[in-house]
Amino acid sequence: MYEQEISAYFDDPARREEMVKAVSRLVGVKSVKGEASPEAPFGPGPRAALDEALELCKELGFQARDYDHYVGLCDLNDKPTQLHILGHLDVVGEGSGWATDPYTCVEKDGMLYGRGVSDDKGPVCAALLAMKAVRDLGLPVSKNARLILGTDEESGSEDIAYYYAREPYAPQAFTPDADFPVINIEKGHYYPDFGADWPAVTAEPRVSALTGGFRQNVVPPEAEAQVLGLTADDVSPLCPGVERKSGAVFTLTNTAGGVKLHCAGKNAHAASPDDGINAISALLEVLAQLPLAPCESTRAVRAMAGLFPYGDTRGKALGIAQSDPESGELTLNLALMTLTETGFSAKFDARVPLCATEENCARACEAELGRHGIQVTGDAAMTHVHVVEADSPLVKTLLKCYETYTGVTGAKPIAIGGGTYVHDIPGGVAFGCDFPGFDPKMHSANEQASVDNLLLSAKIFTLAIAELCQ
Repeated sequence: MYEQEISAYFDDPARREEMVKAVSRLVGVKSVKGEASPEAPFGPGPRAALDEALELCKELGFQARDYDHYVGLCDLNDKPTQLHILGHLDVVGEGSGWATDPYTCVEKDGMLYGRGVSDDKGPVCAALLAMKAVRDLGLPVSKNARLILGTDEESGSEDIAYYYAREPYAPQAFTPDADFPVINIEKGHYYPDFGADWPAVTAEPRVSALTGGFRQNVVPPEAEAQVLGLTADDVSPLCPGVERKSGAVFTLTNTAGGVKLHCAGKNAHAASPDDGINAISALLEVLAQLPLAPCESTRAVRAMAGLFPYGDTRGKALGIAQSDPESGELTLNLALMTLTETGFSAKFDARVPLCATEENCARACEAELGRHGIQVTGDAAMTHVHVVEADSPLVKTLLKCYETYTGVTGAKPIAIGGGTYVHDIPGGVAFGCDFPGFDPKMHSANEQASVDNLLLSAKIFTLAIAELCQ
């Protein structure tokens, strides 16, 4: 009913300028999680982004407030709330390899570049401007839509847990933090800490230190190790084969008593590990081939290389590979590893399908690690798979709104490995903002968002708000 008015509204060049300015304001705040304080539970960066976003909401004429510094709330009106739209303002670290300043939003050839333009500051702005369009166009809504501005999605979503521990769920909810058309299935997670300890030894050659990765949900882009008792000349013949196989790049530096190996890979979201180059796995592949002394660090390195061989992103070597038609394959990313003279610790991030159980996944993993003298430590429980029925009123309405502005017919909901803000929200789905075939380079260098796609998303969101809240 309102399709043409909504299109005309966002086709106005003023809307494009408004979108770019809004995204630029939020991207300009480095909102990586930092040291907590009473006024900033997730650090000063996320708090600063929250302040900036709430100021933007108020400038656009909305009632907005800070909810105990955990989330921000922006309401369309003062009527009973029907819809929650969940976006987040925190971002992952910038990593390396950027062609521009990651915290300055740059527009070039219709594309925005900067950390957060796609995940999730650009989509937040699309949802906010959609709410403004509903108001400006006077679309007849009898219920409220509330935009919830989170600050901890990338590091555990404690912000949303805090909010919903005190406030009720809305009858319907979506998050613009994934893909179109609609995501109704999100895989479960399994990310145990594991490792082993041993007494220090003096045997050589041996791996005396190793570090790799910086976040659980990111394919590690860098890793390095110190090997005592060998030189760069001893190691260099092994590197070209692994480089050809993986695409990683090795740099060798002779040091006092040994050689340092640095491996440069490529980061990517852990839910799509094939999109990255796992520097830890590539480094382990080289280390495992070295003529190392028979000691515990050698056994650990070779065990890890065997359990997490480069390219095995389905958990085959670990004995947990599995899939089902509804939610797809299990995916696995060896995310973090630290080795010292007296032991090692590591963590992987597995996204598990509907068929995964504690027995065929968690217990099977623990048993296989245990065969190599490696123990799982801490809480190693699996999280549930989130499912919303494809024929639910929310899913059907959102698909209709998507089809209206894309011209796509017969769109079907999809399953993903990534967990979104609605993973623990009854009936919640992910809805946008990335369109099929577009690579946002999420969690990677040169993260990008199409301005046209953000405006198209805003059209879809506007119609969705009008349909759901009428």
